Amino acid sequence: MTVADVVRRGHRLSQRGAYSEAEELLRAALADDPEHGMAWNNLGWVRECVGDLAEAESCYRRALRHEPGHSLARRNLCRLLIAGGQVEATRELIRRELLTGETGFDWCTRQVTVLFRERRYEAASGLARILAEMRWASPWYPRDQQVDPVPDDARPPRFLTHQKLRHDIEQLEYLAGRGVLDRDPVPVIAAYGRVAERLEAEHIDHQVPLGPQDEESIGETYSRLLHVRETPRVDQALSGTWERGEVDARYHDQRGVVVVDDFLSPAALQAMRDFCLESTVWHANRYGHGRLGAFFHDGFNAPLLLQIAEELQAALPTVLRAEYPLRQVWGFKNGTFLPAGSTLHADFAAVNVNFWITPEEANLNPHAGGLDVYDIDAPLWWDFMSYNGRADLMRTLLADRRASVRRIPYRSNRAVIFNSDLFHATQEVKFAPGYVNRRVNVTFLFGDREDDRHFPQILTPTAHDPSANGAGQTPAWRSRALRGRSRRR
Repeated sequence: MTVADVVRRGHRLSQRGAYSEAEELLRAALADDPEHGMAWNNLGWVRECVGDLAEAESCYRRALRHEPGHSLARRNLCRLLIAGGQVEATRELIRRELLTGETGFDWCTRQVTVLFRERRYEAASGLARILAEMRWASPWYPRDQQVDPVPDDARPPRFLTHQKLRHDIEQLEYLAGRGVLDRDPVPVIAAYGRVAERLEAEHIDHQVPLGPQDEESIGETYSRLLHVRETPRVDQALSGTWERGEVDARYHDQRGVVVVDDFLSPAALQAMRDFCLESTVWHANRYGHGRLGAFFHDGFNAPLLLQIAEELQAALPTVLRAEYPLRQVWGFKNGTFLPAGSTLHADFAAVNVNFWITPEEANLNPHAGGLDVYDIDAPLWWDFMSYNGRADLMRTLLADRRASVRRIPYRSNRAVIFNSDLFHATQEVKFAPGYVNRRVNVTFLFGDREDDRHFPQILTPTAHDPSANGAGQTPAWRSRALRGRSRRR
């Protein structure tokens, strides 16, 4: 029997829980071949299963010493360190994982999801911060320059839009006025302006890849982390003016839609505004009408955000049940105009908490700018693209089911807490020009749709429903489409 055969047999024994027999075989294999990476990895797994974490770590490290590219040992060591609270110690392991491409990134984001599920939010934040710095860092940030980012070919592709360039110019001017930058942004602002003018002159109103010429002129800074505002916890994140028990009850009484005004405390609201204005984390520009997105693992990550999530779960125990951990955090920032209904979709979680932070005087139409929530949920037999990207199917379904809509106008510091699976859309946005006037919403997603206990699905396919192809088959749970990370809209 070869060493490889012995290792495989030991692995099968460990899978059956026969750890002593498995260890005996694996140690015998290592006596014959002390540099066998898989044998060291599998021995580490056996020692981990019996609770000897120190030896497990030593075994994983020896596997990597003999086989530096051993992905399973690298992942096991990384996972073990994170479980032991040593998130910062995983930096080099995470870097090597990201060098493997999309599969490595997906594995890393799944670890963030696992930490969310375990409600280990500080560890999730630390891991997400490492991911953001590895993938989006620049010579400007982090300031200590201790981060060794992955090479450009292992980083996310970047795309130009003139709307994002104009946003970034405004943001750099704002940051310069606040005096928070260590570098002179004037040359960068001028370079961004030239690229934006070219796109506008060529009537390019969609994403285009960052070409070699643009890479040379703005590649060092465009869609990179230049500044992220420190945003620590405050004494109290949620305002004390709204009654927790009443909101908890109204969510159920009003079929999963409740509005909370004066949502955040004054200190938390101001800190959130400052974080969103200053932090250069608005990388996602694939949306129409100049909307920009920012996501947790890309830098939209701060202790205050976690504090808000934790206080919400304590305040609303029957809405945000014990089995509804935090799943995602993101922000969206608008330009001056967005057509009504252009963001119609449903989400993959059990409960959404969406709140607005831009000052009210920026809104030019006090009767709009908010959210429309329909009383129809996304059918279980739809796939992700159907309920998140096929406006034609969604509108046909809403018309067919004679959906009614609850219109919730924009108010600063207003939160809408609702069943994540209900179709919803941003109302028409008309906000005043100027960087500080851009409409910003922050969203928390809690729980998975398949775990929803509040409002089980009531829709069933009908013969004339154009979306009902495949009805009666296994439901296409929307959360499985985004198990590790969001591809929203």
